[in-house]
Amino acid sequence: MANTATNPIPQFPAGFLWGVSTSAHQIEGAADKRDPSVWDAFSAEPGHIKDNSTAAVACDHYHRYPEDVALLRDLGVDAYRFSISWPRVNSPGGLDFYDRLVDELTAAGIRPVPTLFHWDLPVSVEEAGGWLNRDTAERFAEYAAVVVDRLGDRISKWITLNEPAEHTLLGHALGAHAPGKQLLFDSLPVAHHQLLGHGLAVRALRAAGVTDIGIANSHGPTWPASQEPEDLEAAGFYDLLLNRLFSDPVLTGQYPDGLGELMPGDVEADLKVISEPIDWYGINYYAPTRVGAPQGSEIEFGGLTMPAELPFSVREIEGYPVTDFGWPVVPEALTELLVDFHKRYGDRLPPVVITENGCSYEGLDDQDRITYLDGHLRALHRALDQGVDVRGYFVWSLLDNFEWAEGYARRFGLVHVDFETLKRTPKASYGWLRDVLQTQPQGG
Repeated sequence: MANTATNPIPQFPAGFLWGVSTSAHQIEGAADKRDPSVWDAFSAEPGHIKDNSTAAVACDHYHRYPEDVALLRDLGVDAYRFSISWPRVNSPGGLDFYDRLVDELTAAGIRPVPTLFHWDLPVSVEEAGGWLNRDTAERFAEYAAVVVDRLGDRISKWITLNEPAEHTLLGHALGAHAPGKQLLFDSLPVAHHQLLGHGLAVRALRAAGVTDIGIANSHGPTWPASQEPEDLEAAGFYDLLLNRLFSDPVLTGQYPDGLGELMPGDVEADLKVISEPIDWYGINYYAPTRVGAPQGSEIEFGGLTMPAELPFSVREIEGYPVTDFGWPVVPEALTELLVDFHKRYGDRLPPVVITENGCSYEGLDDQDRITYLDGHLRALHRALDQGVDVRGYFVWSLLDNFEWAEGYARRFGLVHVDFETLKRTPKASYGWLRDVLQTQPQGG
């Protein structure tokens, strides 16, 4: 295991923000106290969730949030990244819960960092067209204005969207996530409308006086399967689709390599909204992806069926340990990613915050998670040494939770949750991170 007593984690700058992340649908429960979301509808259909579970109760954070805030306080983090449930806000008294949560956090000296959309679209909005419909971007901005009007007196740091790439690919192109559409490249309007919603929400937050706004995009290096031209071309296209499609418009005001021509509406005008300046750029990092030319048949990868008609195929990365989810553990790829972003975007890249980084492992004595986090913190520090302006790091996740289509089979938490009794038990990684944070400069 990593031993920070003999080989301590390097010192991060004073003011560096340390936190942990969760999302509403994955932990809150209390489904009877909110409107239904697309994930409720998706989970209700047999075969969508591997253990046939739902998030109706999940971790019951809705009722147990004081206990969870106490865990955050004892862990010693500066900030807590959570998401606000649009379906809950749409229900009578729905914002009252977030009032209570934010008050509890601030009383404990923990900075609340809410994400406005983490995949749980209200069913009513989906039935009106969902993210395929341009009006959803406008409705998202209206929802953002309602939330900031209620909570903005106590919250300064905001996130618009979480992982629009995954929501587009898994939810609308491949059908592996809610709302379960299988549109392949006809899902591109979903990407555009989410990005437009981001820009409109930035404007709504600015109008409310917010000066600390980011987005949480998922990124990872794309490694070609070989140096053969067909593999290089496939890897390049995958990188455009999963990385640059969601960073270029926000940071440069342009879509990469002709992708804008595939988007709906007045794209040039929309890009002016999408590229509204943000104060920091959030990156969720888990692993690199190895990509090659299409292999002519459907393949199973990471629990997904990758259709034969895609112009690339995702391959296994060999030679590295893997998590219980089968994801390769490659800390140095985080350094690679951040340095590449710094080189690509230059002064267009605002300060970076790692808004998610974590792993799935079983057990309370989770030494593999400790090794994972230790390696990634060192990789993050190497990026700082190479000139990348990184301002914060959030571990995914505080609690074991409802892991989307995997149900309760994957445990990403620093805290173990018994899903029968809902008892919380801190794991070894919780104690390790608490000890690490005590060695770091204060004031995040």
